[in-house]
Order: sequence, then C-alpha cells, then structure tokens
Amino acid sequence: MVRVVADSVNRSHVSEDVKLAGMGNLIKVLTRDIDHNAAHFFLDFENAQPTESEKEIYNQVNVVLKDAEGILEDLQSYRGAGHEIREAIQHPNDEKLQEKAWGAVVPLVGKLKKFYEFSQRLEAGLRGLLGALTSTPYSPTQHLEREQALAKQFAEILHFTLRFDELKMTNPAIQNDFSYYRRTLSRMRINNVPAEGENEVNNELANRMSLFYAEATPMLKTLSDATTKFVSENKNLPIENTTDCLSTMASVCRVMLETPEYRSRFTNEETVSFCLRVMVGVIILYDHVHPVGAFAKTSKIDMKGCIKVLKDQPPNSVEGLLNALRYTTKHLNDETTSKQIKSMLQ
Repeated sequence: MVRVVADSVNRSHVSEDVKLAGMGNLIKVLTRDIDHNAAHFFLDFENAQPTESEKEIYNQVNVVLKDAEGILEDLQSYRGAGHEIREAIQHPNDEKLQEKAWGAVVPLVGKLKKFYEFSQRLEAGLRGLLGALTSTPYSPTQHLEREQALAKQFAEILHFTLRFDELKMTNPAIQNDFSYYRRTLSRMRINNVPAEGENEVNNELANRMSLFYAEATPMLKTLSDATTKFVSENKNLPIENTTDCLSTMASVCRVMLETPEYRSRFTNEETVSFCLRVMVGVIILYDHVHPVGAFAKTSKIDMKGCIKVLKDQPPNSVEGLLNALRYTTKHLNDETTSKQIKSMLQ
C-alpha cells in the first residue's frame, strides 16, 4: 500500500492523529491495520488554497476548470434536433423541411465542437497536474500532502468527467444530431451545395469528434488515454509514481467517506457525492494505466472497501457510479479478479 512518509513521526505513534504544521487544510492520520500499512489523509476539498510553488500550474488549470460548470449546463440543456431531423427524413423532397433541419443541427454541432475542444483543454490540464504530482524527488504521498490545491484540482477534473459522461450517456440525441450533420454535409459536397457551418467543423475535426462521441464515456476515455500517454512519454519516471498517486487519492476519498469523524468535517452536503465520484474516477484511471489493474490482489486500492462505501449510500445516488465501475473499467472481468468483488458489483 502507500508508504508512510512522515519522517518526523515515530512508528510507535502510528495510531495518533498528526496535524501537519502549516498545512492547514490537510490532516494526515497514520494507521496500521492487518491488510495495509497506509497513509490516510483528510484532504479539504472545500477550502484548499495554492501555495506559492503551486500557483503556476494551479492558475493554468484554473483557466480550464472555470469553464467546466458552463459546459455541464450546456450539456444538461442539450435537447437535440430529433423532431426536425425526422421530418426532413420523412419528406426528402421538401426543401423547407431540409433547411429547417439543417438550421437546427448546425448550432448544435457548434456546441458539440465546444464540448470536444474542452476535452482537449482538460487533457492538457490533467497532464500538467500529473507532471506536478508525480515529479521527483517527492513520493506521490508527499506531493498530495504538500500540494493540496493541485490535488483538489485533479479531483475536480475527475468529478467533472464523471458528471459529463453521465449526462452524455443518457442523451442519444448527441450522436443522432452529429450523424445527420455528417450525412447532410456529405450530400451537399456531392451536389456542390455551399454548406453554411462547414467551416466550423472540417472533415478531419469531424472524424475526431465522431470517435469521441462514439465512446460510451468520452471524457473518461480522454483522461485515461492522456494518463497512459503521460506514463509512456515519461519513461524516466517509474509508473508507480503515477499509479500510487491514483491509489492514494482513492484511499483518501474512501477513508473520508467511511469515517464519521472525517465526514462530519464536510460543510457542504455535495462534498460526499464529489468524493464518491472522485474515488470512482481514480479507480477507473488506475485500472486503465496499471499493468494488472485495480481489481487484482496486488492492487494498492482496497476495492472491497471502495465498493462497500458506494453501496452504503442511498441506492439511487450511486447507480451511475457502480455502472461506471462495471462497464468502463478494463480488468473487472479478468480471471485474477476475486469472485467476491465480481459478486459485489453484480
């Protein structure tokens, strides 16, 4: 599990709460149990502020994150052009209906382009955070202690990602609209009809957007690919630096959620659902990046504990997160996954 890194704390005092002087928002509790020798944290997701050394990366990522809520609002209000498209398809010779459908779809594709471009910005932000949170000489645990504001931003990216994908999965209009747009554009080109809106999404961009929206969970796929790419591009950095960062974050969230003393520190009721989403997000990332995944016995994530925390919540509030573990992880159905874990997720 995560190595204990507080050199100043004697091992004989592992059961004591240790307030880290000057850290304010982060309390580290060193615990020893049968299964794990672990560093557990209370990370103040509500109030962590950047230190001077964090500010450069923090400000870059903040520029991206300030647009996240607007993206989610736009996606939530995305109604699609299903009616106009059906009318146009049923009456192929009615030019007015064709124009009406095209006029309805073009601005919607503009929104889809904005969502896709935001995924690229989010990927760049994630890579910046991974670089900061995994760099030598500090261990991932030390990074999370020292750089709470960056850890919070990492959590916010994961939280946004799962919310985006939950909304996208329940909105079939997105792919229908984009398919209609591409078919119509193709027909216009064949007939040499100038297409208003074509400049917005050229063919190469349309291909990339098609691949993005074809994914069940496109934002998660983006982050997963970005994390894998980060690991492969930084060959001088042990893969454990990245995977331990993820497993530590999962542990942080699980401990905060299952410990009443910590949970009572939350001042905002939405912090619970925030922690749950972040926990699931880092598990999925870990499962895609780690060679044997999150479900193997050698995994540094306590999967049984994490699933139990999810199942202890009101059922309607976590079904989407349980489904994310069931259907978007990579190794759940491997032979190395215990029957107990599989049955917990059935």
